[in-house]
Amino acid sequence: MKAAVMGYGTIGSGVVTVLDTNRDVIASRLGEPLEVTKVLDLRDFPGDPVENKLVRDYQDIANDPEIDIVVETKGGVEPAFTFVKAMLESGKHVCTSNKALVADKGAQLIRIAREHNVNFMFEASVGGGIPIIRPLLKCLAGDVIEGIYGIVNGTTNYMLTKMANEGSDFDEVLKEAQDKGYAEKDPTADIEGHDAQRKIAILTSLVAGRQIDYQDIPTEGITKISAIDMKYAAAMKRVIKLVAASKKTGDTYSARVAPLMLPEGHPLYHVDDVFNAIMVHGNMLGDGMFYGSGAGSLPTASAVVGDMVDMARHVDKNIRLDWEEEKLILADPGDDSYRYFVRTSDTKSDIEKIFDSPEYIDAGVEGETGFVTGEMKQSSFDEAAGKLIDVRSCIRLA
Repeated sequence: MKAAVMGYGTIGSGVVTVLDTNRDVIASRLGEPLEVTKVLDLRDFPGDPVENKLVRDYQDIANDPEIDIVVETKGGVEPAFTFVKAMLESGKHVCTSNKALVADKGAQLIRIAREHNVNFMFEASVGGGIPIIRPLLKCLAGDVIEGIYGIVNGTTNYMLTKMANEGSDFDEVLKEAQDKGYAEKDPTADIEGHDAQRKIAILTSLVAGRQIDYQDIPTEGITKISAIDMKYAAAMKRVIKLVAASKKTGDTYSARVAPLMLPEGHPLYHVDDVFNAIMVHGNMLGDGMFYGSGAGSLPTASAVVGDMVDMARHVDKNIRLDWEEEKLILADPGDDSYRYFVRTSDTKSDIEKIFDSPEYIDAGVEGETGFVTGEMKQSSFDEAAGKLIDVRSCIRLA
């Protein structure tokens, strides 16, 4: 069976490596070899195994009747959307690791694939090498998924782990992450939470069966987290993690991406460094968790190749995905309830005029007071916190 790869970067080259390294195993499982015959990229790769397979025009792939499966790993919404749409319309199956494309255009591409009796798959777009989408769609197809809670960005998890373990501050750890290749030169998508925002939008769209606009999900990154916050967390026997979460609320879902203080017994407490984990709660399953390498060339490529094998097994059949283009309006984020950790220079007497029975935290930090509120709606907390003279930090508790 013939395949093509669009984009020969970190993930695209990883896909070729996985297919070559595990060629015999894949052929045995499929009953025939799975071979990449064309690679779309504007660059040259002298001496690379794909050197003689390079093409410059995506139409060379779309118009090749021998190619059944196409991998898209270019990233971004355009020109990826134009390329993928053309492949589906020409009767080719497509799989991608591109979270931006899936979050923005997933429902539309699923519909186009259905209309042309092919498949659009995207296992690698959320958890890298962690299987999560296929388990949700197949293994848990009989469940109502009532909650999803995940550490889905390895860059920020690595940074928060280093800050907690070494007492380092944000800027220092960010530079180290960039030096090690864990963070991009422009790390905005990771540290501001946009990457996690798209991933939880994809998962929520799949379990809700309708389009979630990722821009409707309130999102906070980790840029305001400091070494002092980590001292307070340690004093509370908690850790700070960037968590992407969605929860069934009536006929819709509430969703948020934000740093959370997790207690020792929480399933995500010990997920450290660049590892990711996604916890799901089903009405029949209860809690289940998926853990592993959330990024990297070969782990992510492994998930892409898994999609390719699934497509090869269903080459003449569309596998139905329940994700319609009609937009689902999320629940009001102001109705979300949490306890909140707050750092302030306000006096205890002033704090107690605003918050009922605050729990004070002693982390040995002079010149300020740290406290935890009772459980409050987000809207009520925002109103109360606005009455403080000085809010230095605010982090929700799980």
